[in-house]
Amino acid sequence: MPERFEVGMPDGVRLNVEVTGPTDAQVTAVLLHGWTLDGRAWHRQVDALTAASVGGSVRVVTYDARGHGRSSCMALPSATLAQLGDDLAAVLDTVAPSGPVVLVGHSMGGMTIMEYAHRHPAHFAGRTAGLVFVSTTAEGHTHTVYGLSPRIARLIRLAETTGAGVLARCGSWRAPRALLNALQPSIRWMLFGDRCEPADIRLVTSAVARASLRSIGGFRASIGTQHRLDTLGALAHLPAAALVGDRDRLTPPPCAESIAAALPATELTVCPGAGHMLMMERPDEVNAALTGVLRRVLTGPTPPIAAATAAGTGG
Repeated sequence: MPERFEVGMPDGVRLNVEVTGPTDAQVTAVLLHGWTLDGRAWHRQVDALTAASVGGSVRVVTYDARGHGRSSCMALPSATLAQLGDDLAAVLDTVAPSGPVVLVGHSMGGMTIMEYAHRHPAHFAGRTAGLVFVSTTAEGHTHTVYGLSPRIARLIRLAETTGAGVLARCGSWRAPRALLNALQPSIRWMLFGDRCEPADIRLVTSAVARASLRSIGGFRASIGTQHRLDTLGALAHLPAAALVGDRDRLTPPPCAESIAAALPATELTVCPGAGHMLMMERPDEVNAALTGVLRRVLTGPTPPIAAATAAGTGG
């Protein structure tokens, strides 16, 4: 069973954290969920790492971003990717204060990793030994057309951003579960590809129901405008993987392709028929990519703990 506890942030927000695996593990894998989701999105990856042969060498951390899941809500000015990058640095200092980490991010979680690298470069360099990007982007909404014509996509984006501004002012309220149940066909269309297990759509709907309206609306602006390809370019030495579904309507294949271009050693996987929720739709592919990066870290030419110690910390 995972150990669950809270980590306090300087502004009073408390983040729900779950940790699985030995405290003396060689590497810590930190899995960051996407916008409106929570740490439960990674349950298949946590189970796989616990059962895999690398499990004894890996400690797995998931946590709910501020305003999501069991974490507390925040003031509207802190509903930004920049703040999420700062939160990640603080979580690492508390939960994994020493030893190398592999950072795994889905959608907003991947963008959080990029923001952490941008805002805390010395801290990032001293701790990070590998990267896995799942259905994410380094270019905001540049490539997001929802699988539709550009004209219709512009109209949807206008409606979405306008609605986000309204939701952002709704504080810690949450969407009524009955409304979300009625919207399940739309959620399924937006987030999933050809196949969708009923349990997965129920989990996603449950996660959205636990996200505050402030977080649903408030993070939209910085998600749409973030550009961090230059930041990624400085990380090319790290073992990395990027995965995307060819039916992803939010972060389509060009998003992952630009990440792979910025990180030439990245292993790029495009999953046919899959949408935005790859860790649910294609858990085997995501697990294989994550395990592959972890094995490269564990068996690399430089012992990972020594490398992290030599690099130092800061930021």
